[in-house]
Amino acid sequence: MSTNLVKRYPEPTVSAVVFNPDNKVLLCKSHKWDDKYVIPGGHIDLGEKMEEALKREVLEETGLEINDIQLISVKESVFEKGFYKDKHFIFIDYVCKTDFGDVILNDEAQEYKWVDLKDIDKYNLGGSVEKLLKELKSKSKSKYKKEIFYGY
Repeated sequence: MSTNLVKRYPEPTVSAVVFNPDNKVLLCKSHKWDDKYVIPGGHIDLGEKMEEALKREVLEETGLEINDIQLISVKESVFEKGFYKDKHFIFIDYVCKTDFGDVILNDEAQEYKWVDLKDIDKYNLGGSVEKLLKELKSKSKSKYKKEIFYGY
């Protein structure tokens, strides 16, 4: 572990499971996560509320505006091997919707796909996204109850 890459504290981040009008989830392939599919998200800036950070990050990374935002999980990633740097993250995950389908990626992702939750096993998912989406898939019949699950 290179000490020049590690901050002395965990970094709080937000991420979004974005559903389009066809009820499909947005996956973005990212070089930061070993060319695997992840969900959009990023750091919370000082003085920024979590939902504001979520809206900003999704807009920056995908060009999408989001709505109907619901908190679904809090978890951490400590020096995960799949990430391109040694980092300790606190992930604050949300489910949300967009009224749009046309994605404009920034340089953090190389491609995107809209995927039905029932088909997520067909994709090479990075970080904790696989566990998160499988949990949502198992709860999809209950239409994403306001349950918060911890400890992935």
